[in-house]
Amino acid sequence: MIQVEHLTKWYGSNQAVKDLSFEIGDKGVYGFLGPNGAGKSTTLNMLTGCLSPTEGKITVGGFDILEEPKKAKKRIGYLPEQPPVYMQESPWEYLHFVGEAKGLRGEELETQVSDALAKTGTEDVKHKRIGALSKGYRQRVGIAQALLGDPQVVILDEPTVGLDPIQILDIRNLIRELGRDRCVIFSSHILSEVQTVCDSVLMIARGRLVAFDTPENLEKQLRSAQQIRLTARAGEEKLREIVQTVAGSSVLSASADADGYTSLTLSGSGGYGLTEKVFGAFARANVPLAELRIARADLEDVFLELAETPEQAPEKTAEKEEEA
Repeated sequence: MIQVEHLTKWYGSNQAVKDLSFEIGDKGVYGFLGPNGAGKSTTLNMLTGCLSPTEGKITVGGFDILEEPKKAKKRIGYLPEQPPVYMQESPWEYLHFVGEAKGLRGEELETQVSDALAKTGTEDVKHKRIGALSKGYRQRVGIAQALLGDPQVVILDEPTVGLDPIQILDIRNLIRELGRDRCVIFSSHILSEVQTVCDSVLMIARGRLVAFDTPENLEKQLRSAQQIRLTARAGEEKLREIVQTVAGSSVLSASADADGYTSLTLSGSGGYGLTEKVFGAFARANVPLAELRIARADLEDVFLELAETPEQAPEKTAEKEEEA
């Protein structure tokens, strides 16, 4: 649906986007991630035709966004971070205005406005003044206007910013629903949100595309190196002896408590295979394990790993732990 080839953007002597190339399919939800200053907003503005690239090519549905802008933009629905709504109008009035601006008339206009209201769950408030609605409903109205014209691509910039937890869940469900029959691209700084909602993730850092894959595959990139934490009622020396029998593992740290339990942190690789070996070694030594858990990389770890720069390398967050 969208093809981006060697996309570059200069602001004077500053190169905000550097030779981006990627392709996005007809359906599904694509998360767009990037730290502040990475070139994310600039890229989104170029994808929507709001900003011209210095170099490169963008095609939407086979139409070049520079050479055939009307045909390309007709296939795009866009919600900026601040919904472009008129507070004194009702959703019904506002959507009719936007629909007419997009060239809809008569029965087609009425049908699409009704469909947009239904899909975004705003039918019950369609005659209320937008300024009197909650921020969650205003976001829904903003998404509704993006759906007018039946675009094949819907681009949402930070659609859940400032919403309460219930509103966020509602918007996430709506995004998933939209992704069933069209391409949805949305940016977010909430990594758990991207992990939950998206089929694929694009990560941009320092103006370059550093990753484009499913959340699951991106997590696997950091799973080769892992940490295992275990606790048993025995001394440190005894636990170290047992660990030495497990190939591919080494002790990083040890600590003991007043109840006679000792905890070790191990490094190694092999995923659940390594934890099985550790468990077996302690079973053979007849030293029961009180706790055994594996620390696994998640999307946040991947993001920090790929986005860190030599100028400012962010500290790694605490690893997410799962009981093995």
